[in-house]
Amino acid sequence: MRKNRKQGNGWLRLPFWLTYVFLYVPIAVVVLMSFNRNKSPYAWGGFSLRWYGQLLGNEKIREGLINTLIVAFGSTVLSTVLGTLLAVGLARYNKSRMLDALSTMPALLPDLVLAIGLLIFYAAVKMTLGLHSVLIAHTVFGMAFVTAVVRARLNHADTSMEEASRDLGATPVTTFMRITLPTLAPGILAGALLAFTLSIDEFVIAFFTAAPTQPTLPIVIYSMVRFGVTPEINALATLLLAVSFTVVIAAQRMTKLTEALS
Repeated sequence: MRKNRKQGNGWLRLPFWLTYVFLYVPIAVVVLMSFNRNKSPYAWGGFSLRWYGQLLGNEKIREGLINTLIVAFGSTVLSTVLGTLLAVGLARYNKSRMLDALSTMPALLPDLVLAIGLLIFYAAVKMTLGLHSVLIAHTVFGMAFVTAVVRARLNHADTSMEEASRDLGATPVTTFMRITLPTLAPGILAGALLAFTLSIDEFVIAFFTAAPTQPTLPIVIYSMVRFGVTPEINALATLLLAVSFTVVIAAQRMTKLTEALS
């Protein structure tokens, strides 16, 4: 009887494994072909690192990478600070379901809708496009993710230490810096890593809000892919994939640490 049940469960697991195959086999092919000696992306010609070396000599890719890092680091800092303050304000001083929904709205909206809305706003205030416009746009949706992660930590945090600090005469700023902030540190770090990863990989919003003369790396990749996928593109995608996986795993570890501490 148990053997028959296991066989039945095996059929139920088939869609699960097929989904993983559908998602990850193309990624594995991209990684594999990035080490292909042959220039053709469809025929294996032996192992080689030549395409990774050529990435360093590509001026467009270097420029796009620099622009992406500027936007990613800048938006991460801004979204982390603003998202943390927003989460604390919503949890401690102004509890409102409507404000909670509005704080996470940029993360739930389709990228295309958010991008068009930001572009219309920039046009209304007559703001020129450039890295600063992309930075502001990435801060908007990055702040929503930071707020959600920090709020999750705040919902499980013990408020007795904060109350004791206020009872002993500490100011709200002192209480926040010495009690609240250290308690939220794992959640803040997880939110910052998540915002950084999303900013590096984001394309749609950057495509609408960036200047043609200052493209980010995803835009550069898009312009190169239109003429065909080359091993050089595969190598660049592999590097971005490695960075994204590393940061996401680190953010996941920080989130688990947050749950353990709570």
